[in-house]
Amino acid sequence: MDYIDAHVHVWTDDFNLYPVAESCQKSEMKPSTFLPEELFHHTNSAHVSRIVLIQMSFYGFDNSYMLNVIEQYSGIFSGIAVINQNNMENLELEMTQLANRGIRGFRIYPTSVPVGPWLSGEGYRRMFTIGAEHNLAMCPLINSDALLDLDRQCQQFPDTPVIIDHLCRIGAKHPIQESHIDQLCHMAKHPRVMVKVSAFYALGQKSPPYNDLNHLIYRVYQAFGPERMMWASDCPYQVEDHTYQDSIGLIKDQLDFLSEADIDQILSKTAEDFFFQN
Repeated sequence: MDYIDAHVHVWTDDFNLYPVAESCQKSEMKPSTFLPEELFHHTNSAHVSRIVLIQMSFYGFDNSYMLNVIEQYSGIFSGIAVINQNNMENLELEMTQLANRGIRGFRIYPTSVPVGPWLSGEGYRRMFTIGAEHNLAMCPLINSDALLDLDRQCQQFPDTPVIIDHLCRIGAKHPIQESHIDQLCHMAKHPRVMVKVSAFYALGQKSPPYNDLNHLIYRVYQAFGPERMMWASDCPYQVEDHTYQDSIGLIKDQLDFLSEADIDQILSKTAEDFFFQN
């Protein structure tokens, strides 16, 4: 079976066609490029044939480069875009137009508001409504302290798909705590919430083979089941100091509680069902 990587960023140094956002500097782009061809160098040998692209922050709300990559490599990529949730007048039109170009979700995260009420604005409420109507996912990049408001939002919008990035970044800046795992697992009560099992290079001890993450992943597995878990590498960051095989190997070889069917589900079928089914 070929696998699906559910979280990858790409960017180019062609600043004439794809200028960086005013809030970003070219010097922040490290590596200087991560082109599809550079990505395929890692994915091809790992039997990863399809990939979900995540809009890179360098480009702000301009999703052009990601959209062009999706169109250039038809059938290989799906995408998660970033849009301005406060653009209320054109929000539904923008979301549906992006959906017609291969976008299946939208990255959201706390910015200028406190974490507590970060989803309380009318823009996010509208995005969740449109997401439910068109089966477009909200994809929060958050820590566990933002889950309380996400929980309230999921109660209000139970039909909106939600895909939480990177195991909710548990263990990214602080030691893995059982209370944080409990908060994440509590979200499993919402049937449309899924979790990306990803970015191992940045979590816990941050060292392959990442076995210190086994308990965290087991708890998520118990709560959500493999049908709501999807593996992802978070390239290019996974391959800066670690390897692509380090990431996929944790799921394939290191988790003895997973059956072969579970492994196939997490490495392929969950992402396929959401991102690659028309």
